[in-house]
Amino acid sequence: MLKLKRQFSAAEWGWISYDWANSSFSLIVVTAVLPLWLANVGQRVGITTAETTAYWSYANAFATMIVALLAPLLGALADFRGWKKRAWLVSTALGVLGTALLAAVPNTSFWGLLGLFVLANINYSVANIYYDAFLTDVAPAERMASVSSWGFGLGYVGGVIPFILFYSGRVFFSGQASVVFAFILAAVWWGIFSIPMWRHVAQKYYLQIPKHPIRQAFKRLQTTFGHIKQYPKVVGFLLAYFFYIDGVNTIITEASLFATALGIKMTELLTILLFVQLVAFPSAIIFGRLTRRFGASQMIRVGILIYSGISIMAVLITTSWGFWLMALLIGSAQGGIQAISRAYFGQIIPKAFAGEFFGFYNIFGRFSAVLGPIVFGGVAAITGHVQFGAGALVIFFVIGGVIFIKYAS
Repeated sequence: MLKLKRQFSAAEWGWISYDWANSSFSLIVVTAVLPLWLANVGQRVGITTAETTAYWSYANAFATMIVALLAPLLGALADFRGWKKRAWLVSTALGVLGTALLAAVPNTSFWGLLGLFVLANINYSVANIYYDAFLTDVAPAERMASVSSWGFGLGYVGGVIPFILFYSGRVFFSGQASVVFAFILAAVWWGIFSIPMWRHVAQKYYLQIPKHPIRQAFKRLQTTFGHIKQYPKVVGFLLAYFFYIDGVNTIITEASLFATALGIKMTELLTILLFVQLVAFPSAIIFGRLTRRFGASQMIRVGILIYSGISIMAVLITTSWGFWLMALLIGSAQGGIQAISRAYFGQIIPKAFAGEFFGFYNIFGRFSAVLGPIVFGGVAAITGHVQFGAGALVIFFVIGGVIFIKYAS
């Protein structure tokens, strides 16, 4: 670890550590524990698994829509001197608090769990807007792909460790107590390992604070559309990203309920999720190294192709071994496509307007995440088969891939 740490500056390492920190929320809350616990609570109050799948999809869509609506304004404010760090700190603190409070929700409060998750998820996503925008402050263009890939890679390890602690420790608790333990563990892990980011990362590129910053931020938003048009490659990338990252995010958020519908038991599912994280760590690093040789554009295409195959394969899966295979493919591409997309965008935007541009990066990513869960949940509800819901996501990868090749490469 010490040898690895020497490869990065204190700012780069502090930035990377936040991926390590907030992965506990992403894996334990969003992917593993909460959707399964929500299904359990739903059954207690007469809500079917299919209905829980739909409500979970709609809750994710609602949270991401709120973030998408706020992202441009939040991004514009982040470019003012000193605002980015404070805004990141506040949203992180609220996200940690919301995660901890999930542990206090009664086991019959389906809507209480869902509502508190929405609040925690909004703050998790808002904090990531500022986190992504800090990439241009901590790393030069030629190091962005490497730093971003290591962020995602170590993020998987940072998710795996608390997940293993939960997985091992749950045998000492009853069903609900193990869930309480999971939520508290995720909150504590997120909070503690956010400290290096707070201590070592500073805003290097900024605009001076005007007399009326919020009013000025709204004025900047009016001109941003014209500003962004000056960068046609950025526009092409954002349109492509809107579609292909939609499919990626939807597969991540719906994976547990997909497995549950196939009849995979919780113990096996938790093992599979652990397997995905272990595969994703080296895969994200490998993606970063391959980017040095083949370029970010080519590796994004590879990621889109892999996910297209995952969607098509999902239609045919009816057994647990098929889900294991799908999990292997997800792990091989998940971190890579996200890390390289973030780095590629950071390379093609003007650094002084990183917050503004990353605000739009997030609005495209978040608005896309509204459509994906709705399509997945809607097709699953209409057909009665989650496999068809997953298969329908291939259209997002096809459209995103075509736009990327034609306008953003």
